[in-house]
Amino acid sequence: MGNKAVKQHFETAQKTGVLKISQQRLQEFPPHLRAFPNVLRTLDLSENRFVTIPDKIADFTLLKHLNLNDNRLVELPEALGLLVKLETINAINNLIVKLPKQLANLVNLKQVHLSNNQIAEFPTMFCGLKHLDILELSRNKITSIPSDVKDLQVTELNVNQNQISVIAEELADCPKLKIFRAEENCLPITGIHSRILKESKISNIYLDGNMFQSKQFVDLDGYEEYMERYTAVKKKMF
Repeated sequence: MGNKAVKQHFETAQKTGVLKISQQRLQEFPPHLRAFPNVLRTLDLSENRFVTIPDKIADFTLLKHLNLNDNRLVELPEALGLLVKLETINAINNLIVKLPKQLANLVNLKQVHLSNNQIAEFPTMFCGLKHLDILELSRNKITSIPSDVKDLQVTELNVNQNQISVIAEELADCPKLKIFRAEENCLPITGIHSRILKESKISNIYLDGNMFQSKQFVDLDGYEEYMERYTAVKKKMF
């Protein structure tokens, strides 16, 4: 990105609150961004070569949308937890191993997209965030869904293509969960607790590509109750 183009991007951003500097092979915050006024509501740093995001990002306290897709990030900074107005975090296609617990402070989060990273533990810091609607964790290295999941407020949870072999029965207690995607994991048929089928609000469960046949799923205790919810939702759609 030439100096003239950089200047134009930043001048426009001061007026609109939207700054997109993707596909620029950036490895660190450009000097213009370090000195930028606190007006940004959307920051797009996707398709660069960032390995880390500096704590300086905490200066942008008005930020609502952050796009870090397609970089080389190993972690997200703890300072991100100071951006309490954030509504969306996109960090797909990185190398993220773990997430800071400070993300639990982001009370306005609505969507988090973290597919295709190296996350090994289910990110329980998102449990309890009342406005979080979608949590997307596909293509990571998560091995289990812990009991803390009971406080997760999302309507859709995607953990496709992980290494999950255990799902806590407390998934049934998620107050808003409607869509649960756990395809291509390591789940045995015994890993699906009857409470999830009988007592949850989940109306769409996707489990293809696990360690059991579809007929075994149909034979589970609670399958009929699950199908009643599934059918009721389908009827509303037509």
